[in-house]
Amino acid sequence: MRTLAVAEATLREIARRRSVLVLLLVIPLAFYLARRGTEWWQGLRFMVMGVGWAMSTAALFAGNGARAIEPRLRISGYAARHLWLGQLLALWTVGAAVSVPYWVLVRVDLPQVRSGAMALILALTVLIAAPFGLGISALLPRELEGMLVLLTVLAMQTVLAPEARAGQALPFWFAREIGVYAVESDAGADHLTKGLTHAAVAAVILLAAVAVLSGLRLRRRRHLRLSAA
Repeated sequence: MRTLAVAEATLREIARRRSVLVLLLVIPLAFYLARRGTEWWQGLRFMVMGVGWAMSTAALFAGNGARAIEPRLRISGYAARHLWLGQLLALWTVGAAVSVPYWVLVRVDLPQVRSGAMALILALTVLIAAPFGLGISALLPRELEGMLVLLTVLAMQTVLAPEARAGQALPFWFAREIGVYAVESDAGADHLTKGLTHAAVAAVILLAAVAVLSGLRLRRRRHLRLSAA
């Protein structure tokens, strides 16, 4: 119940930031339309990166926005896991609401794309973007620094060659492999397997990082030391 209470509070905070909601919807669409012409497959890639950027940014804002109420929640008996799990639940809910219209758009606009694979890409992007943004928030307290890190990672993910080891070490590399399977009708299932494996490893690492970083940050809170004294 405490996790759900944090999720509800996070959803209300995101809903108050109408500009954030607009950006969540507009940024991926702008990326998609920018490359929709002759290189329509690139439009899909940029759209997915737009969803990843938008959700990571929303997670960054949600994490930073929760700092003001975290001390009171901790004193009230909320554990660290209640806080970050609740935030993740809220962000995944928002991500699902944002992704469904884009899945419908691709299904209608590009019927040659495998819709199941496209749904998988969007779902995994939301799954990974939320802990990625929260992890950045727990590591970097200032939003500007966090935004620069997000921008750097997404830019590198976009410009690096897919076969480059540096690109494969980034959190959204899976989208390229599953994207090949979604776009190319003769692509083998090995692309799907590689993408799923990468996404699973990235999700585990990021979730563990959020748990550790959030726990460490909350333990450093001065009010906790005072209450324990």
